Amino acid sequence: MLVVVKPVAGQAPAAGAKTPSAAPAAQLPAQVSGGAKVAAPGQFPPYRPPHAADGKPDFSGIWQAFVTADIDVQDHDAEAGPHPDVMGAYGAWPGGQGIVEGGEIPYRPEALAKKKENAEKRMIVNITSDDHRHDTGDPELKCYMPGVPRANYMPFPFQIIQTPHVIMMAYEYARALRTVYIENDKTIPQAPPADSWMGWSHGHFEGDVLVVDSKGFVPYTWFDRAGDYHSDALHVVERYTQVSPYHIMYEATIDDPKVFTRPWKMSFTLYRRMEKNIQLVDFNCTEFALDLLYGQYSKK
Repeated sequence: MLVVVKPVAGQAPAAGAKTPSAAPAAQLPAQVSGGAKVAAPGQFPPYRPPHAADGKPDFSGIWQAFVTADIDVQDHDAEAGPHPDVMGAYGAWPGGQGIVEGGEIPYRPEALAKKKENAEKRMIVNITSDDHRHDTGDPELKCYMPGVPRANYMPFPFQIIQTPHVIMMAYEYARALRTVYIENDKTIPQAPPADSWMGWSHGHFEGDVLVVDSKGFVPYTWFDRAGDYHSDALHVVERYTQVSPYHIMYEATIDDPKVFTRPWKMSFTLYRRMEKNIQLVDFNCTEFALDLLYGQYSKK
């Protein structure tokens, strides 16, 4: 009898334990000394994830991406961050490989000009009583909700809490929260009741793949610090595929006809956090941004 045990934080599979991820050695593409075969980077042997009581694959856990896409979703070099005269290496931004498939984002010409303007003005904050307060300044700088898909590749973990009816995604950054409605409950509107920072999400399963379809975004979130952005026509379709007990392959297809000439895709790996007693730690960044945003209005 084959028994599948889902790993929990701080627990690795027992030595020699058999799991559904085991595959004949001939299927594994790389070889190390001693004759053992291992998967090459980006490749995994066949794997069937553990299932919840309702028969659906269980994505519960704390996950984190280890990419630098929050700085720039495309390939980028390391650079000095803001105010290097004060921050030195503390404020420097690391270089990294992009997560955009094909390497390029298909901007419309006028939208590309706006993207470049965003990058030039990402540190400029101008608080007004109308929507023009969003014209400049990276929303992350101002501690606004990160939006989708940016929330998934920021340098903070997030927790997936799964039930048969909804999946909750709780993010450490800014206490952001998403609700993904799984069942076709007639009391839950299919169309977004209102635009929001994190969008309106419905999910379904295609085999063992979780597919999340999100619309209804405000046009104020960015994809990164490089100024990549979208409009209120943003439509994101995410695919979460467990490829081992410790990895999710994540894909997001981005469609926004107001900004891009065609849909485009990003992909990267999410890693299960395995430390003992792992939990989200509060990062309420509002208090860190108050002086930047409202200091000119406060009493000295």
